[in-house]
Amino acid sequence: MKSCASVTPIIAAAALLTIALSGCRKSPVNSTPEERPRPVAPGVPSVQVPFATLKPAATWKIGGTADWVVITPDAVWVAGTAPFSLQRIDPKTNKIVANVALPGEACSGLTVAFDSVWVPLCSSPPSLVRVDTKTNQIATTLNVGPPDSEGGIAASADSVWMITERDGTLARIDTATNAVRQKVRIAPGSFNPVFSDGMVWVTSVEKSVLTAVDATSGEVRATIAVGPKPRFLVADAGSIWTLNQSDGSISRVDAGTRKVVATINAGLPGLGGDIAYGAGSVWASLFELPVTRIDAATDKVVRQWKGKGGDSMRVGHDSIWLTDYRAGTLSRYPLEELLKP
Repeated sequence: MKSCASVTPIIAAAALLTIALSGCRKSPVNSTPEERPRPVAPGVPSVQVPFATLKPAATWKIGGTADWVVITPDAVWVAGTAPFSLQRIDPKTNKIVANVALPGEACSGLTVAFDSVWVPLCSSPPSLVRVDTKTNQIATTLNVGPPDSEGGIAASADSVWMITERDGTLARIDTATNAVRQKVRIAPGSFNPVFSDGMVWVTSVEKSVLTAVDATSGEVRATIAVGPKPRFLVADAGSIWTLNQSDGSISRVDAGTRKVVATINAGLPGLGGDIAYGAGSVWASLFELPVTRIDAATDKVVRQWKGKGGDSMRVGHDSIWLTDYRAGTLSRYPLEELLKP
């Protein structure tokens, strides 16, 4: 993996500061997590236990790094580097059943829709590949791509949605033609969309807001102030939760009233990480605090596992699927173990 640029020792500190402020994640043109200064993630010490006490049901070596996970009823897909790849795991057998070579690094989320896995690439220029889930092969490459390596992609009933410009251009992609059919202007510094109940919800790390876009008309329905520098988000159970990278809090927004109804002090500041929902809980991950569980009924952090590992996370097939970005692995943790009192 390459850093943002080759720098001399004299300017290294300045270069790293620029990287930290840019909100980069992990692309070939950005620095690695080890090179970036980041705030100490204190977490919630009163509920912390060693991460080493969790034993995975299975672990796979994905590549030099492992990042971005998406789950379907019959598969778990994960992206990796060295080499650039998208790998498919059968959750029934815990075996890798396909390995798709990619022409660049998967760097801004994954989504599954229309018999395809959609993979934004930090290639030159940025692009978007569509992998056929029936053949496990790249079906097409679109000439649109992500402007940020710490972004995301979402799918609604008839479209795929991705930010394509840093100015807040949300592109709506027609899956029949593989072309952009609509552009919606939202807050600058928006990078991460998620679809739920007819709305595309997008965080702006620059403006600290959450934008609701009507997935039928493309009209902006609401702009909601949330915690500082929101990045990753999840929508489920009538709410949208944003993981706020500045202070490490999690904002909970009621999807109906479009108001913040809770601010959860999870102690998870810094770049990277992820957030997911399952089993009546919100789950979050960050380097050195690989798993945090929040009870969605009480909005309280009830358990936090501390130790090496963590980054991308998804819930499905009665498990949490968690990458260790630096180790280049994906591990499967049974929910029944994580839910024990």
